[in-house]
Amino acid sequence: MAHTETRAGGSAPQTQWFGATPTCAATITAALQQWRRTVARRAALADLTPDQLRDIGHPQTNRPVLVIKAGLITNLMSMR
Repeated sequence: MAHTETRAGGSAPQTQWFGATPTCAATITAALQQWRRTVARRAALADLTPDQLRDIGHPQTNRPVLVIKAGLITNLMSMR
């Protein structure tokens, strides 16, 4: 039986950083920095009062608001 060897046509990349290519590492680093900026921005906005948010032009947050119209209790009591 004949003995044959097969070799791959290409070689492994010369520059690897923990198994990642340099462009992949740059993408990961940029995504991490963007995430950190987003977290810091949200934390800073969470500490502001509604008046301060209005001063900087930030839109109001959608929070549940209980609106009671004048005379509502009277109407409810009259239905009873």
